[in-house]
Amino acid sequence: MSILIRGGTVVTAEGTLDADVLIVGEKIAAVLARGSATDAATFAAAGAAADAEPDADVLIDAIGKYVIPGGIDGHTHMEMPFGGTFSADTFETGTKAAAWGGTTTIVDFAVQAKGTSLLATLDKWHEKADGNCAIDYGFHMIVSDVNEQSLKEMSACVGAGVTSFKMFMAYPGVFYATDGEILLAMQQASRSGATIMMHAENGIAIDQLVAQAIAAGHTDPVYHGLTRPPELEGEATSRAITLARVADCPLYIVHLSAAHALAAVAAARDAGQNVFAETCPQYLYLSLDDLARPDFEGAKFVASPPLRTPDHSAALWRGLRTNDLSIVSTDHCPFCFKEQKELGRGDFSKIPNGMPGVEHRMDLLHQGVVAGEITLSRWVETCATTPARMFGLYPRKGVIAAGADADVVVYDPAAKQTLSAATHHMNVDYSAYEGMEITGKVDVTISRGRVVVADGEFRGAAGQGTFLPRDLNQYLL
Repeated sequence: MSILIRGGTVVTAEGTLDADVLIVGEKIAAVLARGSATDAATFAAAGAAADAEPDADVLIDAIGKYVIPGGIDGHTHMEMPFGGTFSADTFETGTKAAAWGGTTTIVDFAVQAKGTSLLATLDKWHEKADGNCAIDYGFHMIVSDVNEQSLKEMSACVGAGVTSFKMFMAYPGVFYATDGEILLAMQQASRSGATIMMHAENGIAIDQLVAQAIAAGHTDPVYHGLTRPPELEGEATSRAITLARVADCPLYIVHLSAAHALAAVAAARDAGQNVFAETCPQYLYLSLDDLARPDFEGAKFVASPPLRTPDHSAALWRGLRTNDLSIVSTDHCPFCFKEQKELGRGDFSKIPNGMPGVEHRMDLLHQGVVAGEITLSRWVETCATTPARMFGLYPRKGVIAAGADADVVVYDPAAKQTLSAATHHMNVDYSAYEGMEITGKVDVTISRGRVVVADGEFRGAAGQGTFLPRDLNQYLL
């Protein structure tokens, strides 16, 4: 199968180019610039005469549209166990929803339970995902039990293509690791070149604030945010950075939400330390006011770290412009409002933590382009190219270039859409962005040379995605 995408504007992390894109099989065969002298060698390599357009089985008209690399969401939680339930999207439903939104690769988290091995955990997550994903996928590993065996198994995981390990300074009794345990894991990661990903909130202090709030009768969802103040995210981020510096370990702060944490990351990066951070669309567009919605509606917006006041959102947009924030991921972890979020009615601490978002990340960040917060190239960089490099997938992923996987999105920048649970494809009964009107929409999604979304229809299938063993972080100094 060959596909020619004609008439579009190719957008990359470096800029834009009026060019046609030829796909042959699963790879991009050529990027053919328009309006310049014909490059006979390029056309010949694409299977065409020097003065003719390459032949293709499928022609896609992209006039007036952007042609961009498929998005890479480096932070998702499909079928994740949490609080006595599981996130509502399976690997099948979640990856289909991702494709609708122009994401062609996810990196999900295999979750080690206390008393189990990392390698057994990886096998378990392969059983969940293999044969069920509609797009390509990789894994990070959550390390919740630091011991001699798990430290040894970290190297084996790297050999199996899992090159990043997530740890938690939050959730005592579940995922929480002490500073000493974190240091040991960081030292092991340093020896193999792996990256430690950190959920940076001071969970010990937060648990005290939560207990105090509940004892005082403050049980509504807004207290989830009020008991997780930004200062405790900033403190934990600074502490994680210090531990990583001692261990000489690359550090990646996940779902950064607070200006305090961003300042710590920026200072470390300015000092030359291998520290990186992501934020998520919910922290750019939503706020503590959403957590305060009446009639338990605020439960829809419970995630950790929590939503902040708007001044933090403004700081995060600045961080994206300055590259103190490197990536926008979703932390997609959906729980249905009915039956799941309801578990915390009368006690906010029992509300499952997580929000849906994998389908709307590309659109919401494009809205940042429309609003003048970021440039077109920065949109592509934060959503596709940097994740590919950060998570060891470049140049196979994250770029429109000959030889790369044919993960390509044709994006209509003028299309209007209204986000709603009535029209989204995620397996969850509410939208965090219900009624939000945005400009821009995916027209066609191509995953490794297969058209999976076009003409308002899903044309892919479960099992078409393949597991991606990943190399090391390509940004390490």
